Amino acid sequence: MDFFISTAAAQAAGAPAGGSQPQMVTFALTIGLFVFLYFMMIRPQSKKAKEHREMVAKLAVGDEVVTAGGILGRVTEAGDTFVTVEVAKGVALQVQRFQVSQLMPKGTYKA
Repeated sequence: MDFFISTAAAQAAGAPAGGSQPQMVTFALTIGLFVFLYFMMIRPQSKKAKEHREMVAKLAVGDEVVTAGGILGRVTEAGDTFVTVEVAKGVALQVQRFQVSQLMPKGTYKA
């Protein structure tokens, strides 16, 4: 490895000036980055997931919903893990509760 940097030049460079201050700045920037990521990414995502869990838990017969696949319908039966969604007259689909992505205002779905 001596052919890349001469030994004398490497020895003359010495220790970097400034002591421990650059380490403290690096540590503070790292902590700041984690705090920034928490407030910009993790916290909003967990808040949205909590709102979705609450909405799915409150589903009742007669609610108009949109499923994750984009199907609009009215809830005709609501069980613990599945809900039956009527998408047309005489056509009902059974979907898992957590696949309901949005609760629509009354009157959106017209059978």
